[in-house]
Amino acid sequence: MTLGEKIRTARKRAGLTQKQLAEHLLVSRQAITKWEADRGMPDIENLKQLSKRLNISMDHLLDSGEEVDLSVMREEINLDDVTYVRKIKGRWSKKAGKKDRIVREKFPDAEIHCLMGKRMLTRGERITDHAIGFLSDAPFGIPEFLNGIQNADKEFYLVDRSNKQFFVIVTDEFIESRQLAEKITDKRFEMGDFLFVDCGKISDDKEGEDGK
Repeated sequence: MTLGEKIRTARKRAGLTQKQLAEHLLVSRQAITKWEADRGMPDIENLKQLSKRLNISMDHLLDSGEEVDLSVMREEINLDDVTYVRKIKGRWSKKAGKKDRIVREKFPDAEIHCLMGKRMLTRGERITDHAIGFLSDAPFGIPEFLNGIQNADKEFYLVDRSNKQFFVIVTDEFIESRQLAEKITDKRFEMGDFLFVDCGKISDDKEGEDGK
């Protein structure tokens, strides 16, 4: 049996609907649906709560014959199911706001910071970028512009929850969270080929639901 099948079987045996189980775990019903359909995986905290609430051992839940990396979680999402907007530099961004809400639903009890990320330029790109930016009086050059288009559908987040920190990426199709081995405290930091800047905490209220 897959993890999703085990969760569904144990839930039905406990006499719970998906909505009731979601309320016990403080997650959305859609999250339970995705877990049971093997289109997403609960993180370690939710696995512990599932084990406790459904009276099923963690060993049984995770015994699938395959190694499971609990530090990396990816789930499919549907932005059409979300209504929320984020105000960015005086304008409302519906897509970014929807992704904020998805992260908030995934980590309801956490402190969540949105990040601005861009790929760092190579030496050759920096020379070209400087020349183009100077001659055109543009705020940034062609290499950064192209990279921005390439990553236009991504939103980045840093999540602090229960002495653990997660780096989260949300695209138009999925949310992926990775637990970090070392906590990041700097407002600017590098990860791989990217430079990230902390843009501050996202709201945990419903201020932006209607864009007003």
